[in-house]
Amino acid sequence: MNRIKLELPAAQHFLFTTEITPRINDINYGNHLGHDHLISLMHEARVRFLKKYDFSEIDIAGTSIIMADLAVTYKAEVAWGERLTFDIAIYSPSSAGCNFFYHIKNAGSGAEVARAKTGIVFFDYKKKKVARMPEAFAKLFR
Repeated sequence: MNRIKLELPAAQHFLFTTEITPRINDINYGNHLGHDHLISLMHEARVRFLKKYDFSEIDIAGTSIIMADLAVTYKAEVAWGERLTFDIAIYSPSSAGCNFFYHIKNAGSGAEVARAKTGIVFFDYKKKKVARMPEAFAKLFR
């Protein structure tokens, strides 16, 4: 069976780090972090990243974002009480979108937990169409 391979972006693309501790309701019957809850924690990390730059998912210099794709590779289990570090990179910009990369590690041991990528597209919800990447966001890459 072929597996998804997510290569780490270059170090200069990592712009943000945050720490999140999964809650008890994030733990599934296998006694580890559920895959669906990891995606919710990635969402939290992305919102924190945007807030650092005075953006939100609904307002990035007057434009919103919408998810185009998602890929995750799991490297280790996460038990209740373990803290996670989310390092976020932005790479592969285009005129209307980019990729967010999440390098997720155990904050205590530094062990890699997961790698993930979300493709985002800038979107005008009023017009229901793709929009150009705002210059204020593009400056993060330069």
